[in-house]
Amino acid sequence: MRQYFDTLFQARGEQHWWPGRTPFEVIVGAILVQNTSWVNAARAIANLRQAKLLTPLALEKVPQAKLARLIRSSGYFRQKARKLKAFVKFLRKEHRGSLTVMFNTSTAKLRAQLLDVHGIGPETADSILLYAGMHPVFVVDAYTRRILQRHGLAHGKESYEEIRGLFEKSLPNGPQLFNEFHALIVHTGKHYCRSRAPLCSQCALRPFLPQPLEDAQ
Repeated sequence: MRQYFDTLFQARGEQHWWPGRTPFEVIVGAILVQNTSWVNAARAIANLRQAKLLTPLALEKVPQAKLARLIRSSGYFRQKARKLKAFVKFLRKEHRGSLTVMFNTSTAKLRAQLLDVHGIGPETADSILLYAGMHPVFVVDAYTRRILQRHGLAHGKESYEEIRGLFEKSLPNGPQLFNEFHALIVHTGKHYCRSRAPLCSQCALRPFLPQPLEDAQ
């Protein structure tokens, strides 16, 4: 895994991901980007910012129907409005409404708490932990699985936790490295290791392919 990271970092450099002006905005983005592109989620975040709703207290007070309208561009907007409401309610009840208090909780305990919040699954929970809270967890997404499978490092039947464990056991335990590596994977999955017509010949990870290039394309 470290060779993969070093190769991607040398080829692509720092990705400056996750985009967000504040940790709370990162959390909102992690929920809004579910099942949609970042472009659509970013439009919804811009609407919330314009409406001055990018604080936990403001999101908890705004009527859910109004919130849903503002985040319509993110898709599944009614469900996501409910998810955002569930998160800010959790933050208030369990951590006195403070992200500082929340992120001072141990990684294992906070991860378990987040997974109990409506609408927060493993990928979203880990995105919150890593990108908003700088906790040392690796985020696994569809790009990660695709790259691993094409390189013979996974077979498609592994659980989320098994893939996460593969990265966390193979790399130094640090949020900055996990952050940068996942961001590089996202970039590679979007631009090179695409689901259809992958651009293997242009990908920095080409030397690691276990099969001839023409078979991978």
